[in-house]
Amino acid sequence: MPTMKSITATSIALGLAIAVTLSGCAGGGQAPATDAKRVSGGTIVYGHQQEPACVFGGWIEQAYLSYQVIDNLVSLDANHKVVPWLAETWKPSDDQLSWTFTLKKGVTFTDGTPVDAAAVAYNFDYWLQGGNSTAEVWLQGYYRSAEVVDATTVRINLLKPYPRLADNLTQSYFGIQSEKALTTRSKEENCAAPIGSGAFIVEKWNRGEDIILKRNKNYTSPPANAKHTGAAYVDTIDWKFISDPTTRVATLRSGETNAIYDVPAIEWKNLEGQKYQLLKYVTPGRPQQISFNTAQGPFTDEKVRQAFAYSLNRRQIVETIGRGVIPYEGNGGVSQTTPGYSTKAADLYSYDPKKANSLLDAAGWNQKDSSGYRVKDGKTLEVVLPYGAGSIINADGASILQGVQEQAKAVGFKVKLVPVPQSAFFGGAYSKPAERDLAVGYWTAVNAGILYINWRQSLPDDPNYNNAAFLNDPTLESYILQANSTSDVAEQNALYQKAQDYIAEHALAIGVYDRLSTLAVSPSLKGVWQETAQGGPVFYDAYFVK
Repeated sequence: MPTMKSITATSIALGLAIAVTLSGCAGGGQAPATDAKRVSGGTIVYGHQQEPACVFGGWIEQAYLSYQVIDNLVSLDANHKVVPWLAETWKPSDDQLSWTFTLKKGVTFTDGTPVDAAAVAYNFDYWLQGGNSTAEVWLQGYYRSAEVVDATTVRINLLKPYPRLADNLTQSYFGIQSEKALTTRSKEENCAAPIGSGAFIVEKWNRGEDIILKRNKNYTSPPANAKHTGAAYVDTIDWKFISDPTTRVATLRSGETNAIYDVPAIEWKNLEGQKYQLLKYVTPGRPQQISFNTAQGPFTDEKVRQAFAYSLNRRQIVETIGRGVIPYEGNGGVSQTTPGYSTKAADLYSYDPKKANSLLDAAGWNQKDSSGYRVKDGKTLEVVLPYGAGSIINADGASILQGVQEQAKAVGFKVKLVPVPQSAFFGGAYSKPAERDLAVGYWTAVNAGILYINWRQSLPDDPNYNNAAFLNDPTLESYILQANSTSDVAEQNALYQKAQDYIAEHALAIGVYDRLSTLAVSPSLKGVWQETAQGGPVFYDAYFVK
């Protein structure tokens, strides 16, 4: 296989659909003959846009990777139904304060140790003790303990009812690792090559270039929604990190990769016309939205928040940049694919610059400087909008934010866009109220329970660093807490909708566009699909044809 350097050089220099011979791989957009036959084994060369710090962790980019290596208790099928994976059955108690999971028998981790109740119980405690920050915030306030009933039965005890527990466990943040590996290996070893029971095993991580995953020949525990049983069809996955979107597309066309992630909107129709398989998944949960700093600065005034919302023709921006690929999203609470979605919240703020100007006048920002920016008490209405460049916000997203900047300027907002590198962004840059006025970003989820993570109050003895608006609102929190513990789905969704409407009415956050997981796949690679909990690529069922 070519190295990362050779891929980059070739792709930039040529950018053409040239034929490249790869072991077990067939490149280019030309479709295989109709009598194409399955090829045994081979290596999938996959181009991903970001390299995480560890294989397993609390970021969705890690979840996509760890899904290949680490199995979950349960999976989510295409109908949003929870189906078996490591667990064959699960059931809440009558009082909803415990859940009992019965595990498949005979499943082992790739280090030879059993996937048993003790290992599962250990993982729950491990997550809550900092082993996975995202798993921790999902369970925080609900998890009490994990109890080993017998070798294949584990009981999860709760502090209060949590009817969507099984749904949430389908996310790869809840992948089950070997207890032996977690207790006997170093953090560095478990970071680079975690031990799961999955279809692939981490063979080697070439930092800055790729991760090599090899087939687990003894794999016996695919989820119920997989397309086959037994070991994966291919021998190896070469999971490459190619940050530049133009380069990723060029490697696909040249045959140097067989599949790529995060397809630029401008290339979508071109690749489709060239016979590549295009997959798109709108992730449920929080969309790409803008939250307002309600703790300090100009957006402590609700009128100013509303003025900003009315100043933007968000649909026009997204449809222009997104070219029909990226969906516009008006709801600042959850995306349109999330159960319990409120269309009322999504439709509350249409483009109305006249109303925006009127609100700013009423808020005292009734003067303008020579550049057209609003002024109050001698201070310019400048607002800081940092964003995770190349991590949370891709190239298309950055262009959308530039559109936001330009449109807000027309009514007098001076928006300062600050691209923040991945290391600084995840290191906590611009995370404090004094450092920013606006925050943009997403959170994937399988239900509207994500509102609990994003809007739970941040109190001195119980801080919530995921509350991007720095808002402490007991009323909003009460709607979400009631929803989280309500068993009736219709009642639960009604409460989640009430919370979304509250967020919109008070202009605490506004939606911009839905976060996508997109794939482009060579015609010679079949069986690739996207898992439904988070939209990550699934290579377990994939195979080559010739």
